[in-house]
Amino acid sequence: MTQPLTIALDGPVGAGKSTVSDEVAARLGILHLDTGAMYRAAGLAVSRAGVNRDDEAAVTEAVARAEIAVRYENGKQVTLLDGEDVSEAIRTQDAGSMASAVSRFPGVRRQMVFLQQQMARTTSMLLDGRDIGTVVLKDAPVKIYLTATAEARARRRLLQLEEKGEHPDFEAILAEVNARDRQDMNRELDPLRQAEDAVLVDSSDLTFEETVRTILRIVEEKTGVSAAGEA
Repeated sequence: MTQPLTIALDGPVGAGKSTVSDEVAARLGILHLDTGAMYRAAGLAVSRAGVNRDDEAAVTEAVARAEIAVRYENGKQVTLLDGEDVSEAIRTQDAGSMASAVSRFPGVRRQMVFLQQQMARTTSMLLDGRDIGTVVLKDAPVKIYLTATAEARARRRLLQLEEKGEHPDFEAILAEVNARDRQDMNRELDPLRQAEDAVLVDSSDLTFEETVRTILRIVEEKTGVSAAGEA
């Protein structure tokens, strides 16, 4: 059996990991596993259980009780919590903050990593998150660290929320981005960092298409696999 192609893409909140990964995976004809969505679903499970997010034992138990799954429809990921499609419900600021909080705990991370590794073992896919290249897929042939300045990431988030009809404050979003960075980079367990063998892609001054093409070039250089229609 041909070895599945696995791509690990890490980066901080607001770097565009999910949307960029969707497009890169689609052009390569492989699946995209948004691991952040799985942690967001775990955070939503904790919220719905009414559990204190600082209570490690209670959080770990709540996540263990929850059934978090992923299915693909037309090549896109649908994230399920106890059989319910929560793909939209997990995209709020609160859900992101809760995901970052619950992912601090070893028991939660073990559950998520196990599920992610299981899926990548048999299927060609791109995984994005915050510890893919350093923990989940240490042997991935392609590792990308996608980042941008905090200001650029906050501006992108501002536009996303405005498109949804919200009227957020830029300074508040920037403060949230910086707070998430500190939490993710300084947590004791599997902190966000660039893997030693990951290629850095700074998208601060790149368009979406330029970012996608940059990553596709890296994939081709590392594996010889090119996207359909790419020169």
